[in-house]
Amino acid sequence: MKHLFYIAVILVLGGQLISCKKEKTETTEAEKPSIQFEANEAGSSMQWTAYKTSEKVPVKGTFKEVKIVSSKPSEDAAGALSDLGFEIPVNSIFTNDTIRDGKLQKFFFAVMENSMTLKGKFNVETANSGKLEISMNGLSKSLPFNYEVEQDTIHVSATMDLNEWGAQAALESLNEACKVLHTGSDGVSKTWNDVALNAKILAVKTGE
Repeated sequence: MKHLFYIAVILVLGGQLISCKKEKTETTEAEKPSIQFEANEAGSSMQWTAYKTSEKVPVKGTFKEVKIVSSKPSEDAAGALSDLGFEIPVNSIFTNDTIRDGKLQKFFFAVMENSMTLKGKFNVETANSGKLEISMNGLSKSLPFNYEVEQDTIHVSATMDLNEWGAQAALESLNEACKVLHTGSDGVSKTWNDVALNAKILAVKTGE
């Protein structure tokens, strides 16, 4: 009988220890912050490719400053793109040619209405596409985009038709200022209205 009594006591105590350990583990797990991802301003950029001459020679550039004005954390890197709002000061434009940079600011952006700061917001619709709302020349238009995620970096690509933002006068102004440089072998000076956009957004982990 004594043996049975000791065994019962050991089982009861053992059960209590296991229960306490389990409760402690569950509490620790509950207290542990969940890992989330959020867009990082310092690791994000916007590149563009414009075109000149009838042969459609590419001219590449970037904006050295992209300000994130609205974002929300997500459980994965791709989710950091959803509802991401940004602003770009056009004086941060960079093409590795200071004369060209000055012409783009003076003869293109300055010709348009309230376009010294570009504004945009990403609206994700599917696992690899969405609409990018861009405000320029006093107009806000939606631009379809595609994206893919590579580890913690989101790569976005889109093609912008400047005519949709009423930029015809600005294009004519820029083409006139760059007439010789935009003249091809056919003797025609041309500045194209389509611009390729490529954004890179870094999604950093938070809550670790």
